[in-house]
This record gives sequence, structure tokens and C-alpha cells, in this order.
Amino acid sequence: MEYRNATLNDIPAIAKLQEKYHVLTISEEDKPDGFVTTLFTEEQFKRLIEDENGLAIACDGEKVVGYAMAASWEYWSEWPLFQHMIKDLHNTTFMGQVLSTKNSYQYGPICVHKDYRSSDVFPNLFEFSRTQMQKRYPILITFINQINPRSYKAHTKIGLDVIKPFEFNNNQYYELGYDTSVRTKGSNI
Repeated sequence: MEYRNATLNDIPAIAKLQEKYHVLTISEEDKPDGFVTTLFTEEQFKRLIEDENGLAIACDGEKVVGYAMAASWEYWSEWPLFQHMIKDLHNTTFMGQVLSTKNSYQYGPICVHKDYRSSDVFPNLFEFSRTQMQKRYPILITFINQINPRSYKAHTKIGLDVIKPFEFNNNQYYELGYDTSVRTKGSNI
């Protein structure tokens, strides 16, 4: 398994994986095993790669089997949910610090093909992404929809802490944080 930053050539494979597991297009059979809720266009993938170097991928040979996104709050600011989270940063404390756009970044979504779940792909992909961002930010912030228990279980198992619940657009979420100086539980890369 190879973990690396995505290139523009990887976008079609990432988009295909996103389509397979996005909440709007996932099969009912796959939905209980987890899904992603933020939909990215090719242009948004391109900016994430070129401007943020924030798209980590897991490859089994030539096949992209997972991706993890991470970027500054500035990148995320075009989405209403992230606008809500940005406005609330000053009301949120983690690791003894009041959060800001300078000391934290937004991680996720992460998506792993179902054939590679319950393996070391998830913790290793998270670990690779964390190491890419830790030089820039001490704190990782993410959210999980409360109707996605698989994602919640996976993220808390590798060490993310629930900061608080919040509501946006009639959906209930957990906000979670992670100290980027700490190695990911269960990773071996």
C-alpha cells in the first residue's frame, strides 16, 4: 500500500470513489457502513491539490482505494457548513487553546473503499495526512454527522476527541479535535 499526496492525474479516480460513497449517490446496501457528505467538483479537488497540498491518497498498486482531505479554513470557507464552524471557532477550546483559523485546520472527509475497511488503511491514511499538516497547524478539527456511527467509531478509536455536538441545517454533528503532534493510534507507516 502506498500513501502519498494526490496529483491532478489522480482526480478522476478520486471523483469515482467519492461518487461511490457520497450520501447522495451511495447504494442503500453500502450506506450503513459509512458515507461522505461534502461533494467536491473537479475544480475544488484541483485547488485542494495545488493550493493546499491537502489531498492524501492510499493506493493499492495503481488503484486509489482511499482519500483524506485537509486544508486551511480559508479553503473551506465557500461551504455554508464550514462558514458556520469558522464563525464558532472563537467559542471553542481544545488543548487549552481557543480555536482560530491560525491554530487549526479542517480535516475530512476521508473515504476508504469498503474492501479496505477494517484494515490499517484508515489509520495509515489519517497518519499520512496528519504528518502533511502538522508543520502548519497544531490542531486538527473535523465533524461527523451523528447518523454516521461507523465514522464516529473509527475516528474516536484512532484518538480523536469529541469537543462538542452542534446543529447545522437540521442535521446533528459532533465536532472533534486532534493534537497534530501525536502519532495516530493503529498506524504503522
